[in-house]
Amino acid sequence: MIDIKLIRENRDLVKENIKKKFQDQKLPLVDEVYELDLKTRELKQEGDKLRADKNAKSASIGNLMREGKKDEAEAIKREIADYGERIAKLEAEETDINEKIKEKMMVIPNIIDDSVPIGKDDSENVEVERFGDPIVPQYEIPYHADIIEALGGLDKDAAGRTSGQGFYYLIGDIARLHEAMIAYARDFMIEKGFTYAIPPFMIHANVVEGVMSFPEMEAMMYKIEGEDLYLIGTSEHSMIGKFKDQIVKEEELPIRMTSYSPCFRKEGGAHGLEERGLYRVHQFEKQEMIVICKPEESMDWYNKMWKYTVEVFRNMDIPVRQLECCSGDLADLKVKSCDIEAWSPRQQKYFEVGSCSTLGEAQARRLGIRTKGEKGTYYVHTLNNTVVASPRGLIALLENNYNEDGSINIPKVLRFYMGGKEKIEPIKKA
Repeated sequence: MIDIKLIRENRDLVKENIKKKFQDQKLPLVDEVYELDLKTRELKQEGDKLRADKNAKSASIGNLMREGKKDEAEAIKREIADYGERIAKLEAEETDINEKIKEKMMVIPNIIDDSVPIGKDDSENVEVERFGDPIVPQYEIPYHADIIEALGGLDKDAAGRTSGQGFYYLIGDIARLHEAMIAYARDFMIEKGFTYAIPPFMIHANVVEGVMSFPEMEAMMYKIEGEDLYLIGTSEHSMIGKFKDQIVKEEELPIRMTSYSPCFRKEGGAHGLEERGLYRVHQFEKQEMIVICKPEESMDWYNKMWKYTVEVFRNMDIPVRQLECCSGDLADLKVKSCDIEAWSPRQQKYFEVGSCSTLGEAQARRLGIRTKGEKGTYYVHTLNNTVVASPRGLIALLENNYNEDGSINIPKVLRFYMGGKEKIEPIKKA
């Protein structure tokens, strides 16, 4: 949510930003908020004047009574009662208009950074840099579900019986490899100075509304029937929510945390679920990172954070690239965002394995997260980034470490978590 001062002082900037995001249908909201804001300020001014008059008249009653002017005192009491009714009506009207302003402000997109490329959708995202050579071996790389099944590591049929489409059982060394990636990512971030956390896996609606836009919430999140709780789609939601309505000490900034959680997503719409594979599923696990910092530090942290993900994947022998998200692909709360994509030698193209975003003060403003320093009290900036999400990261690892005989090389950084094992061998058929 942007600062309403922007609409008061620079409506053209807000409208131009909406146009850059190809959301012209939202342009009328800017003028609507401007007019409503004018009305609330008029109401407040009128109310303040009435309250001042009421207080002055109230103060005169005692003097009149002492002077024996009882009739005059009673007349002023009636005036004061009328003032009270008028003030109450003004306050109710002001509250109603402020609610309307909030509803409209919640859907006006955040101001994007000047460096964001302009484009309508993800097809116009821009490749910035590649890390590692995207190799295509001479032999065929099977579909990832076939690789895992040959290693005895996947059972989607049983998951279908217990839970339905979009779920899976990971078994044996594959399950262990999946957890090894998460554990390595955790320890990697701890070594970078981040504090490890395991957050709640359910959050209240007012936290959801604070960290994401309503369309995102509807598309992604599962609601717990009969309770004010949602299953998290990513741990950044509960991690940022941890600081709701708090004034963080400025000397404690930046706050750097890395969190583990299972994640739950509907994965509906055009993309749909993957019937056989593990790329789009209802449930996965993720190691996340968040930073809460001073506004002037947020872009530096943004660039540090996505590079951490690159380092993690390169340490697992996986080529990746950074893809800058264009204006039309940015969620409304984001100032700037990029995807980290891993190389798929089977498909001979890159696919998304993580996303890094800076949201400016949008989430902090919605959730009331502030800090206090020499310059007074102000909103912090919030950032988030995926370290590793699996099984999507697992797919990238399997394809890039697949041998012609069907075995998988275990990257050196993961061997400690695999009991020293260097390879996973396919199960020999009887």
